[in-house]
Amino acid sequence: MSDNIHFDEIISRYRSDPYDYVDMYAMHTGKIRFLVEEGDEVEGPSGEWKHIAGNKLYEITRERNTKEITSLTNGTILSLRKELDGKFVEADEKLLTIRHPLKKKEIIESILQEVLFVFHAPERARYYFAMDIQSRIEQKGARSVMVHPGDEVLTMSLMKRDTPVFYEGEEGIIHSVYFKPGESVDQGAPLIGICAKDKLPLIQKIITRVKAEWE
Repeated sequence: MSDNIHFDEIISRYRSDPYDYVDMYAMHTGKIRFLVEEGDEVEGPSGEWKHIAGNKLYEITRERNTKEITSLTNGTILSLRKELDGKFVEADEKLLTIRHPLKKKEIIESILQEVLFVFHAPERARYYFAMDIQSRIEQKGARSVMVHPGDEVLTMSLMKRDTPVFYEGEEGIIHSVYFKPGESVDQGAPLIGICAKDKLPLIQKIITRVKAEWE
């Protein structure tokens, strides 16, 4: 990632396809009824606190209990599995894809995730920064905090039990934070992005170039 050729290839890839593709799966077993059509535009949550739910995507019924599933992002409906409409499906069956147009900030973060060392959630749970880390972030900001392998950086809250999470990865500063403390995070989702000191000039180059070249 240190040479311009690789960097230009990444920039070109996002220029040719500036989208994120969000796959939606059945949350549990049940009978599916779609509430959207292929090509429909949908919106995600809105309002000051994101308290207004996004557009309805589908209903799933199990044992006469029906739940409406709404969109968590804006975009266009693709790959709608119409053959499953009115059918019983298993949990985790892929139902549709939402093509989400990336904003400039999202493009920067997506590219950075290819450069930073990204530390992922070991389990689906709620996460908080460890008290020492949180104190340092509040005093000087996340990008002033250096972490080392073996450091206790996070607390995982699961089933009313708090478990320390120790960092495993390369030494560096906390450059990006991908979660909101106290909110549920899926297993495997990114939590923090760590930047080694020698990569800081490259990070700044990415941010500057994307800001200059994207509308």
